[in-house]
Amino acid sequence: MINDQDRLRIEYAERERRLIGSDIYSVFNPANLFMRQQRQRDVLRILRQKHFFPLKGRKILDVGCGGGGVLQEYLTFGATPEYLLGCDLLPMRIRQARQVLPERLLLACADGQYLPYASQQFDLLIQYTVFSSILDDNLKARLALGMLRVLKPGGMILWYDFWLNPTNPQTRGIRPAEIRRLFPDYKYHFKRITLAPPLARRLVPLSWGLASFLEGLRIFNTHYLVAIQPLP
Repeated sequence: MINDQDRLRIEYAERERRLIGSDIYSVFNPANLFMRQQRQRDVLRILRQKHFFPLKGRKILDVGCGGGGVLQEYLTFGATPEYLLGCDLLPMRIRQARQVLPERLLLACADGQYLPYASQQFDLLIQYTVFSSILDDNLKARLALGMLRVLKPGGMILWYDFWLNPTNPQTRGIRPAEIRRLFPDYKYHFKRITLAPPLARRLVPLSWGLASFLEGLRIFNTHYLVAIQPLP
């Protein structure tokens, strides 16, 4: 039986193969653009509410940075390239990220359980759809501990992940109770966002406004955006 890290390597290699020639995650795909812009709007709102604006000069780590798309977003938000870092388990994803990001933005191929950074170093940690890709509960717990180790006192973890993804057996949705178990004795700000992708892909080409209205109802939304901070 393979371990969860090897399963992830196999799954992402297979996903890369399946998506050759696809525009499903391109900004030229209207549904993907809709979901990305709606998420960015909510992220910027919560960063401002939690007084993490401006981002300039803040040390930020993207845990599971993939091909660098989220890091590119944070550059447009005003993050300082020298203080914006990313790490990922998969070498091919780091190679992809290096092709699109500034050279001064430091990337590391690393297991999130053993982050190669000093303790209490980062003002902001971000994780986008990493934990839902992990099926091993012990691995998730060790990853959470690794993130808490490198977070500065008074820092924040910004979490964006599925609570429900019934179409993909390689993921497992994470609900608020599990987030609280992973990060005990912290305070949380939860918001359910992102219209279910299968629904968005059908509706957005027909009516952006209708898709936006349905997302505002939240009952069809599949992700949680969570600000996780130490208790006072």
